[in-house]
Amino acid sequence: MRLIRILVVLVFSVVFLMPAAYAASEEALQVGDRGDEVQAVQEKLSQMGYVVGSMDGVYGDVTADAVKAMQKEKNLPVDGKVSPELYKTLIGRDLPVSRGGVSVAAVKRLIQSSFQYIGTPYWFGGTTPRGFDCSGFTRYVFSNVGINLPRMADGQFGVGRPVATERLQPGDLVFFETYEPGPSHVGIYLGNSQFISATSSRGVAVADLFGSYWGERYIGARRVL
Repeated sequence: MRLIRILVVLVFSVVFLMPAAYAASEEALQVGDRGDEVQAVQEKLSQMGYVVGSMDGVYGDVTADAVKAMQKEKNLPVDGKVSPELYKTLIGRDLPVSRGGVSVAAVKRLIQSSFQYIGTPYWFGGTTPRGFDCSGFTRYVFSNVGINLPRMADGQFGVGRPVATERLQPGDLVFFETYEPGPSHVGIYLGNSQFISATSSRGVAVADLFGSYWGERYIGARRVL
């Protein structure tokens, strides 16, 4: 149990120390933001010859100074922030669309709720904390934030809207083809290539979305938040 608690703390820290890029906002990237979108900006600025410090996905003062230097050189307003327009110019793609403050809070509640059940045993047909199967787990956790999902994984694959792999955000449903054709396993994306699901081997557990087992079976994602 102690090992499980440590794992929960570590994963929770990874996810919620990266709110800006994974919650994704159309507002400017700025000091305090973290994640893949920030890292993409850092890498581009470095290629352009600006000093950004560590390219670690953390938008700190050094990165802000590099943005200001670039803005000054390009005759842009100098504020040290990367607007959606500037991001698209630098990176060649749009910043992910904002979910809005209420939805971001819902995502946090969703993931907090999912962590409560790490270690819960797998139970085929299970839909409660006494035991979950994969879709029973996602349905139960989403119900905690007021969203009613279909009971089965293939039904859940039909709700919300599809999400490209490079646009995954915490709270997205991720689907896998396992024991039968089509979506037969579902989990909740946490960010940082991690997801949580109810597995027959480990119960509710966190795993690497792109690891050797799950990566080969991943078939897509849906966003319902």
